[in-house]
Amino acid sequence: MNTLLLDCTLRDGGYYNSWDFSSELINDYLIAMQSAGINIVELGLRSLQNKGFKGACAFTTDDFLRSLPLPDDLIIGVMVNGSELVGDIQQNVVLEQLFPVPSEQSPVDLVRIACHVYEFEKALPAVTWLKEKGYKVGFNLMQIADCSEQEVKKLARSAASYPMDVLYFADSMGGMQPDQAAQIIGWLRSEWSGALGIHTHDNQGLALSNTLRAINEGVTWVDATVTGMGRGPGNALTEQVAIEVAAYRKQPLNLVPLMTLIRKYFGPMKEECGWGSNPYYYLSGKYNIHPSYIQEMLSDSRYDEEDLLAVIEHLRVEGGKKFSLNTLDAARHFYHGKPQGTWSPTSLFVDRDVLLLGTGPGVAKHRTVLERYIRKEKPLVLALNTQSEIDAELIDLRVACHPVRLLADCEAHTKLSQPLITPYSMLPKDVQQALANKEVLDFGLNVQADTFEFNETYCTTPTSLVMAYAFAIATGGKAKRLLLAGFDGYEGEDPRNFEMNKVVKTYTNNGNTIPLIAILPSRYDVSIQSVYGVVK
Repeated sequence: MNTLLLDCTLRDGGYYNSWDFSSELINDYLIAMQSAGINIVELGLRSLQNKGFKGACAFTTDDFLRSLPLPDDLIIGVMVNGSELVGDIQQNVVLEQLFPVPSEQSPVDLVRIACHVYEFEKALPAVTWLKEKGYKVGFNLMQIADCSEQEVKKLARSAASYPMDVLYFADSMGGMQPDQAAQIIGWLRSEWSGALGIHTHDNQGLALSNTLRAINEGVTWVDATVTGMGRGPGNALTEQVAIEVAAYRKQPLNLVPLMTLIRKYFGPMKEECGWGSNPYYYLSGKYNIHPSYIQEMLSDSRYDEEDLLAVIEHLRVEGGKKFSLNTLDAARHFYHGKPQGTWSPTSLFVDRDVLLLGTGPGVAKHRTVLERYIRKEKPLVLALNTQSEIDAELIDLRVACHPVRLLADCEAHTKLSQPLITPYSMLPKDVQQALANKEVLDFGLNVQADTFEFNETYCTTPTSLVMAYAFAIATGGKAKRLLLAGFDGYEGEDPRNFEMNKVVKTYTNNGNTIPLIAILPSRYDVSIQSVYGVVK
């Protein structure tokens, strides 16, 4: 039995704590791994991305690794996201920055590259570069369960052309059954004679079963994490896999340091962060829905049980393999009937500058100058949802349409003094009743992908995101310009940046729009003019 057990807790678990593990935890972790028969520890990501705070295990530099008491009998690994190797910067330039010295001068023994199927061919030359530097190299193929037999075999043939040490496949959606794992292994093995590995997710509680079936089918590299800590529902549990592998090996096992590690660190973190399978993750695995949808909703207190189940049902029908906040926003069948409304924004907006207040931290940070600008220039001030970081007397109107957000904020809206623009006549009766005592300006909304259309009393937008609805209101109202504040964007590679920027691009590519200008910092593709250059 030559199974290699790889623990990737500090890499995969970092999605819950921004890879910010204490030195005490890491030291105890290394002792526990050594005692539990772990062969390889993947101590984090090796990345050039540096937006927003992330801990040391997001970069896992050689200097950081040298500061750790690394046991001689543990293989030390790091992971690179394939997306960093297939971007605008030449691959060898990226690799030179990520791995400036050969393996013999680095604490790193193993480099794994995680990539989607569509990135695989372009990322593969990195194998040759890394092998010439002396590193062991593995590739992790994500979402392979969506591929046909022919596609899987083609991927394996491509892999066989490069001198990689192990080819992994990941159960990215957590919906894989043991028989399917065995089938994929057979397809890969028909074209790939090297070592195979598996990385399982525990949506349906099958991570251990799939791992053990893979071992029985000849897979020799298997992943696990302490308490299953990992994105979404997490992974196969190291404490379970270690027991099974020790039985295969017929070797003694010392679990005391590992169980102490769990009691001191990972048990409390699991209580705080909430990884692990639950009925929602189970359904996401069953229906092949990306687990990030569930993780996103579980982290937002506005989503209750009904919301979660309604979104899952929508994604089951419409498809949710690729995570998209745009899909999540439109998931509930919320609006009723044809798009309609009773109020025209031209009565307030025509030929006026409109200042749109988002919820980004920039509004609070630059509050003083924003308030001075409003008092001096007197734009029409439109606030998204319940945003209240500036003097309420300076806000003219509020706008809301996001299905779940509107449900959650109904009570707050009734306590705010500004009129609310919303697709009132299209809302469910219970929401209308909740807003019965609120001054409402009824502007209809139709959601249609990749589309902006502006009508007298309703609009069509590509998403139910309130930002898109606000853009359409100002445009339909024939405003002069749309000024943005509080549209900072999100840190790092947050998928919401892509979704929000797609709304911006769809809008600006429409020939009937008005100028869009950010007067505070923004990560989106808009013109920027500093508010400090306007207010003297």
